[in-house]
Amino acid sequence: MIATNKYLSDFEAKKLICEIGRRVYNKNFVAANDGNISVKVGPNTIWTTPTGVSKGFMTPDMMVKMDLSGKVLSGRLKPSSEVKMHLRVYQENPDANAVVHAHPPVATSFAIAGISLDQPVSPEAVVILGTVPVAPYATPGTQEVPDSIAPYCKDYNAVLLANHGALTWGSDLVQAYYRMESLEHYALMLMYSNNIINKANELNCSQISDLINIREKMGIKTGGIPTCDPKAVGGPAGAGNDGNAEKGELIESIVRKVTEDVLKKYLK
Repeated sequence: MIATNKYLSDFEAKKLICEIGRRVYNKNFVAANDGNISVKVGPNTIWTTPTGVSKGFMTPDMMVKMDLSGKVLSGRLKPSSEVKMHLRVYQENPDANAVVHAHPPVATSFAIAGISLDQPVSPEAVVILGTVPVAPYATPGTQEVPDSIAPYCKDYNAVLLANHGALTWGSDLVQAYYRMESLEHYALMLMYSNNIINKANELNCSQISDLINIREKMGIKTGGIPTCDPKAVGGPAGAGNDGNAEKGELIESIVRKVTEDVLKKYLK
């Protein structure tokens, strides 16, 4: 599905956008005509989704080709007004080759509440996403939106849009989409642990440092570093629970094993 060179062909790009659109729609990350997707096919060109079309019912002939200045190069339909967000990501972050915008319910609820996703409770979230800030509210479709996300495009992998939704990007369209999946999964875990179970044991500084090293070995230099508590669960002396060193060491070994297993699966 993915071309061997850096960019997809026009045919591959349009086909993959439709596939990702169906996945976003089927996972309830969007409703009706919400959301938009884009992918680079050259240093200065992208294919993107049209306005007014459900992401679950798109066909390749509906896609719109544009340059990074916003000029439409081909396509019978108009691009979404929110493509401005995508263009800003590409302009701010030369390593980004694809962008996904959606309204995943739980992550969007955090955006509505103005709460960043930065609690270090999941090894996968630390590695795949890092921390996810909230951009200030901006009226959808206006220049305010790309301006609001600009400070986050280079150093992070995703951003929540206040009272609006979420935006993820990546080195290719599959990675950008996976980050949207991971974003919603991370938000769901935080919701359950903090508000249903009412307990969230955070990873400690040592564990987070190990995960950051793993992330960097995967070639991911972005995402930020979650704020950590040296006394969090799994610390050298198990501090933050009952001070039992053996219990702390056991928890830390379990976290490491789970992280290794998940990352092996993710990197296949």
